[in-house]
Amino acid sequence: MQEPPGQAPRPITPRHRALRPLAIPLAALLAGPFASRGATAQPVILPPVEVTETAPAPAASALEIPRAHLLARPVARTGEVLEAAPGLIVTQHSGEGKANQYFLRGFNLDHGTDLAISLDGMPVNMPTHAHGQGYADTNFLIPELLDGMQVRKGPYFADDGDFATAGALRLGLVNTLRPFAQVTGGSFGYWRGLAAGSVNLGAGNLLAAVEATAYDGPWDRPDALRRRNALLRYSEGTEREGFSLTAMTYSGRWHATDQIPARAVSEGLISRFGTLDPTDGGRAERHSLSARWATTGPYGTTRASAYGIRSTLDLYNNFTFLLDDPENGDGFLQRDRRWTYGGEVSHSLPWQAFGRPAETRIGLQARGDSIRLGLLHTTAREILSTTRADRVTQGTAGLFTDTTIRPLPWLRLTGGLRADWAGGTVRADTPENSGGTGAWIASPKAGLVLGPWWQTELFLNAGSGFHSNDLRGTTITVDPADRATPLPRVPLLVRARGAEIGLATRAIPGLESRLALFVLDLASEILFVGDAGTTEPSRPSRRTGVEWTNDWRPRPWLNLDLDLAATRARFTDRAPEGAPEGRRIPGAPDLVLSAGLTLGEELGWFGTARLRLFGPRPLVEDNSARSSPTALVNARLGYRFARGLTASLDALNLLDTKASGIDYFYPSRLPGEPAGGIADRHFHPVEPRAFRVTLAASL
Repeated sequence: MQEPPGQAPRPITPRHRALRPLAIPLAALLAGPFASRGATAQPVILPPVEVTETAPAPAASALEIPRAHLLARPVARTGEVLEAAPGLIVTQHSGEGKANQYFLRGFNLDHGTDLAISLDGMPVNMPTHAHGQGYADTNFLIPELLDGMQVRKGPYFADDGDFATAGALRLGLVNTLRPFAQVTGGSFGYWRGLAAGSVNLGAGNLLAAVEATAYDGPWDRPDALRRRNALLRYSEGTEREGFSLTAMTYSGRWHATDQIPARAVSEGLISRFGTLDPTDGGRAERHSLSARWATTGPYGTTRASAYGIRSTLDLYNNFTFLLDDPENGDGFLQRDRRWTYGGEVSHSLPWQAFGRPAETRIGLQARGDSIRLGLLHTTAREILSTTRADRVTQGTAGLFTDTTIRPLPWLRLTGGLRADWAGGTVRADTPENSGGTGAWIASPKAGLVLGPWWQTELFLNAGSGFHSNDLRGTTITVDPADRATPLPRVPLLVRARGAEIGLATRAIPGLESRLALFVLDLASEILFVGDAGTTEPSRPSRRTGVEWTNDWRPRPWLNLDLDLAATRARFTDRAPEGAPEGRRIPGAPDLVLSAGLTLGEELGWFGTARLRLFGPRPLVEDNSARSSPTALVNARLGYRFARGLTASLDALNLLDTKASGIDYFYPSRLPGEPAGGIADRHFHPVEPRAFRVTLAASL
């Protein structure tokens, strides 16, 4: 993705202020570590810029990623734009229309279980989902419309609730955008068209965008991806005094090449890009309407937001092939139909403590999901039987408050608390698995900041949080496959506790460096296993690690960054009877590294090159099977012309690395193999070197 042609740059932060020295008043250089997300560029030369002070960073690992940094990244798929968050890996084990697989702070987050993602106040994660708890599909995003990303890690922040244990990503949307159109074509049948822009309407701005994407990929069975997105947004005023109303729509369909057993490739049954079930794939839709409003007066700022979302998913998979049903195969369909609605009301009250400014926030968040779920046995997308079918009504409510005071010029203290309730009812086709449940949890938070001294601040944060489990796991009593085998129930809410110590410094001109040491305990990694329709209790765990983040601008036209995250993830108890021995957590990465070089100015040549290392992971608890590291390099070279034209070339997997995007270890059965199958590494290969050319023009 890239900055739309002719689009005036956004307000400049100290991380990239040298790009527009004449456009930013001196006050912007003194406003703090990050530019206001509420200030947006106007489609004229040297526009006036609204500069407002933003809150200082609350933790060493918390930061704001500017819009320009997101768009400068050459990415193979939409979700990879989130890898701008240091230490985050976004990959895929299936077709391009499915939610990504996320890894952060030593977590295999599956499709979002311990990573809360939101867009313009709307949650992306879906609880009690047909495919996985916290399923977070970002295919509805149009990256060129993003207004930056707020990154938080750890359960330290009072306004973050369910799923925000490893971290939380908050994405914003632009309000204004100079009209432009662009088209991209590339290897393996890739095509993308995008048109977007805004116009003045009444006292505000009307923004519209449409996008269409097609892609086959290098697979023996082409993905045949067809994706369509559209957005319409009206906004007035600013984030502190104004409102917005946004409508979005997305639809996609695709075939999928899922992970394949390594032995099938080594024995010559299929190629690295082959499939053992060419009928895998799916269909998805998402339609939403959301609103945000804010007003500021002598007693602080009041904000309110509301949203309604309609989403559907049909997902066909076959991970074990002939293991359970040698005659028809192990194919299955996961079906999810849901309405989601909710919102948030909060107020920020400024006051005085010790004769110095202080602030107290209080807020209420609520959400409801009405869901129809199905798990069906299939062959070649033909339904053979129903494993389970459920109607779920689920609700959550969270009340939060925090207060920040600065009793001394070099001391900032924050204390917070949130209380959450979650519950609902399950109506299952097996009456024994029906029922209702509810649970409360309280989560205290605390933060301390010392400094700045010599442009350096020291941080200490601690707190507790939680993730929810699938509501069906809290009412289950028998295995839905045979409707007789007893199964244990699981808790609805699982607590996480964490702490972090770190520093952030700008002592060296042009360099921003952050270092954080953290520990995170999770009471249980119990999840609902959507592929089987049952629950699988796991064990308590602890993760300790270090993260080092650097962003350096030695010249106005040159930016360098380096992010390193190393984590030790272990179960903290002995394996229960019948479970695999060992304390390693399958899929937990030991090391994540990213480095990038970006150069260029407003006109003329520009380019970027990025290295991303996805470190080795244990695949089983005793560490007897491990994945190899995966290192990928993406690059971009382009030219911006004076009249709003831009041409660029992206090279993805520039070094043509042959590696895995993701690995698993489990038994599967191929034709001619004995009953019980063979335990093997199953992998999804990274795609080979590909090129994409983009031509864009402002209108």
